[in-house]
Amino acid sequence: MSKRGASPPPEGALVKRAKSSEPPTNQIAISSNNDPRNKGLIRTVQRTSSLEAPIILLEGAHSAEIMSCRFDPSGQNIAACSADRSVSLWRTYSPNTNYALFSSMTKAPILDLQWSLYSSTLYTVSADHLLTLMDVTTGQRIRKINAHREIINSVDRTMAGGGGTELVATGSDDGTVKIWEGGEEGGKQAVATFEVGCPVTAVCWSADGQNVYIGAVDNEIHVYDLRKSAQVYSLTGHTDTPTSLSLSPNGQYLLSPSFSSQTLIHDVRPFSPSPTRIHRSLQGAPAGFENTLLKGSWSKDDGGLRVAVGGADRMVCIWEVESGKILYKLPGHKGTVTAVDFHPKEPIILTGSKDRTMLLGEIEQSVTV
Repeated sequence: MSKRGASPPPEGALVKRAKSSEPPTNQIAISSNNDPRNKGLIRTVQRTSSLEAPIILLEGAHSAEIMSCRFDPSGQNIAACSADRSVSLWRTYSPNTNYALFSSMTKAPILDLQWSLYSSTLYTVSADHLLTLMDVTTGQRIRKINAHREIINSVDRTMAGGGGTELVATGSDDGTVKIWEGGEEGGKQAVATFEVGCPVTAVCWSADGQNVYIGAVDNEIHVYDLRKSAQVYSLTGHTDTPTSLSLSPNGQYLLSPSFSSQTLIHDVRPFSPSPTRIHRSLQGAPAGFENTLLKGSWSKDDGGLRVAVGGADRMVCIWEVESGKILYKLPGHKGTVTAVDFHPKEPIILTGSKDRTMLLGEIEQSVTV
């Protein structure tokens, strides 16, 4: 007599399934309009990173718009600064905790920040003319410098060639860019000052740390040589003010969004084949009417094959550099997307917004990787 098989469970009954020892490699995306009766399967999402989920919301730390947000060089931590005068620190990976909040660091909005390339120092600049150096492991302020006479809009850092010294550049509405020694050994006096002659909106170091790219309200990007302490050439093509500057991972191209909603990629190689040095002209990220200094970024996990800029349409636009075509228009924010940054090792993009939140989003790996 044959053994009878188990009866099928009644309709609607729950069936316990054995747990798999393999981590999930894909995740189901569900569409919902807040009505639990009206949900539909969109597609299976192939996972491309170590994030806990394809999209992660970081919120609750700030009470005003986020002005800048960046991964640290290892990709394990995130720092964000806000118009509420505070800086928050977050874990990139699960459990994505906001493990530190430094409140009332200044008397005015903190407009930009950068992680040190070699130490636990965080550099911030603010609207009350201050450059602040902070040790993120102890939470202690290393140094506070009255760096400029007006609002400081931008900060960048580089390792000086061979000397092991980190140099910090700050750009201000007072029309100057100043160079400082970073780290604990640096002083409160600038080691160099460049007189641009009009308000500066963005600064960025060249790959070798010898030149500083300076975006200003005269719609040009001025290139200053640190050794000569003088301008060596300028990059033109914008019809309105550049809002930020970002150098490609190979150091050969410079990304610059602008108030005209046009984003340019400039060829900054010593011998450019283009007389105008314009490598690509990109459209798709509207700057809006608020004159926000939108910050762009290059992808790093694929060597700079993609660039991204947020917009006043509350979306993030990601382009393929070689073709100039739009790869993604990423939604999710409820306000202007003020800052974007790519993870240094994985296809992950970080976005900050005027809605006081950040989003970590997983994108597809580049086909050439």
